[in-house]
Amino acid sequence: MIERYTLPEMGAIWSEEAKFQSWLDVEIAATEANCELGQVPQEALATIKEKAHFEVERILEIEAEVRHDVIAFLTNVNEHVGDAGRYIHVGMTSSDVLDTGLALQMKASVQLLRGELDHLVEALKTLAKAHKDTVMIGRSHAIHGEPITFGFKVAGWLAEALRNQERLERLEQVVAVGQISGAMGTYANTDPRVEAMACARLGLVPDTASTQVIARDRHAEYIQTLALVGAGLERFATEIRNLQRTDVLEVEENFAKGQKGSSAMPHKRNPIRSERISGLARVLRSYVVAALENCALWHERDISHSSVERMMLPDCSATLHFMLREMAEVVRGLGVYPENMVRNLNIYGGVVFSQRVLLALVEAGLSREAAYSVVQRNAHAAWNNDGGNFRHNLEADAEVTSRLSAEQLAACFSTDLHRANLDVIWTRLGL
Repeated sequence: MIERYTLPEMGAIWSEEAKFQSWLDVEIAATEANCELGQVPQEALATIKEKAHFEVERILEIEAEVRHDVIAFLTNVNEHVGDAGRYIHVGMTSSDVLDTGLALQMKASVQLLRGELDHLVEALKTLAKAHKDTVMIGRSHAIHGEPITFGFKVAGWLAEALRNQERLERLEQVVAVGQISGAMGTYANTDPRVEAMACARLGLVPDTASTQVIARDRHAEYIQTLALVGAGLERFATEIRNLQRTDVLEVEENFAKGQKGSSAMPHKRNPIRSERISGLARVLRSYVVAALENCALWHERDISHSSVERMMLPDCSATLHFMLREMAEVVRGLGVYPENMVRNLNIYGGVVFSQRVLLALVEAGLSREAAYSVVQRNAHAAWNNDGGNFRHNLEADAEVTSRLSAEQLAACFSTDLHRANLDVIWTRLGL
């Protein structure tokens, strides 16, 4: 494995310098394999490994004339190596260098993304544990439903983040594929053993059946996976944005000392980081169609995919890297307001406990239809009146009090049952 591809910053992975270095790594690995097979003199290999070098500006200067990036690269390398350069690129075609080098960049990129996702997972675990019993209202259709806990909500985020860990782990294997099979991919001018040996040196595996290029379904899976991870981050960010609304204010992004929320309204504290994550998720999704359209190339090769990938792969990689880091910081700094959660839970006198009252009345002998009507009548009376109180309405309703004692009715307004079985989730998550 080439050590420089461990965990540099994402920008470095996708720089011109890194791209050409990956090409040089591929060329040297292939030359080493040919030397081991007796096709390259040891002295020539030693010279190549000692002197092989490149300058980005010089490559671009040559490319401006020859209009071929790999030829420009090889020309520049040979300016340093001299006569031993005739043993470089033997039996290879440009795509052997391009696609295998690109695999090194994608693999390094996934490794970096995995590291950032690991940080997010740890932040989510900490937040979930801290608020396992912090009761809040659950919502469906954005309307109050029944009590949950904030830790339970975060546990759902954590479960998705753990699935994304699995996706990125698999993705690293999907993209870690190289080829050194020559024109059309038939090994006509290169020994298949060179491919196997060079790929092993680079920490890759040979493609099963490449043409002159590695099939682009792998690259499409790369983009789709990154977009899917981004969609998960958007889900978390959207929830934070909703919970930070002034009329809800159950959580809040950290507002740094000296930070300002509006040029006109000094009171503003906006969820700008979560909004940023939501916006960038759209950028990731926008590339998915282009990645899928790259899969259909003419015959054994064309380069209609190349221009797309030069934009798409660095953009998506850097974007998700930023989003993961941003989301982890949001989670670590998140303000959680249990008192507001309790306030919102009990609005209108606890209408969200309507199901418990319904079931209690059914158990006391009332038909479900009749019980539903009684509970709904009292709930809507509270909901439709400023300062309405569901529990007070029930306590004043003879149809309720004739069947439920004060103790039985009070028990309906406890959150104990809503929390009783949440350990099942914690056990599944290993928390």
